[in-house]
Amino acid sequence: MTLKNELISFCHKVYAKEFVAATDGNLSARTTDGSFLVTASGICKGEVQPEHIIRANKDGNASFSGLKISTEFKMHLAIYHARPEVNAVVHCHPVFATALATAQLNPDQPVFPEVILGIGRIPLAKYATPSTNEVAESIQPFLQFANCILLENHGAVTMGRTIGEAYYRMEKLEHAAKTFFYAEMAGGAKKLSAESLRKLYAVAENTYHVDVHPGNKYL
Repeated sequence: MTLKNELISFCHKVYAKEFVAATDGNLSARTTDGSFLVTASGICKGEVQPEHIIRANKDGNASFSGLKISTEFKMHLAIYHARPEVNAVVHCHPVFATALATAQLNPDQPVFPEVILGIGRIPLAKYATPSTNEVAESIQPFLQFANCILLENHGAVTMGRTIGEAYYRMEKLEHAAKTFFYAEMAGGAKKLSAESLRKLYAVAENTYHVDVHPGNKYL
């Protein structure tokens, strides 16, 4: 499968999973020549076709296609420039994650082992006006360690070495946010102890060979 077709497939997935509605959200991927494939603005992700994917250079300048590049590509570029190993970015408005970000009830707490191992820390970026440089600026403090960032009153952005990794981090985020929401309703999510976290980080490094970034540790 070509990178463009893979990107289209995950566009359809985010819509099918209801991580976006109508024409919301945007996805991108870095190509082997350093350019980017980006979803066009104003297109429902469930209806994306090859002609709705725009190629842009490293400065964000798009090739003419008759369509407008996603207005949030500035945020994607900020991530790509800060993280050379990142090759894909997914921005969505998943209901539970967005609800928590809007209520400032951040699930960035040592609660779920699979989230600690699979995503790491989940910082909350301060509200910034969508489609402006403010959004890229709001996530700057977290780019060196975070693979998933909540956007206050806006949604979430995830990144990965592949489009699949970026997408599944979004899926894991929304599942964790939903579970955290219900745990809070049921009496409050109980945090893992310091000893449990030390064991978990040891498993991450020795079993999964994950080098946990200092900024990702709760201890």
